[in-house]
Amino acid sequence: MSKVVLKGFIQVPSDELEAINQELANHCRLTLEEPGCITFRVIQEENDPCRFNVYEEFVDREAFELHQRRVAGSDWGKLTRNAERHYDIIE
Repeated sequence: MSKVVLKGFIQVPSDELEAINQELANHCRLTLEEPGCITFRVIQEENDPCRFNVYEEFVDREAFELHQRRVAGSDWGKLTRNAERHYDIIE
């Protein structure tokens, strides 16, 4: 089993930014509590508030996929459904 790393960014619509910012801390907390989560960071760009840099590490593919499934049905997943995602996944 090898670690899975996701890095990149999301670009969110400006009219959804306030709701996304309100949910971000909860999303990070829930993710960090997941079994197999090593590192999880979502940081808003200073010069482009609609861009959030993302970096996450999971112990293996199974933990990463469990995270993806949880997020899909979460408040964060619903709030960011219109976000453009630009990720690289490294195993």
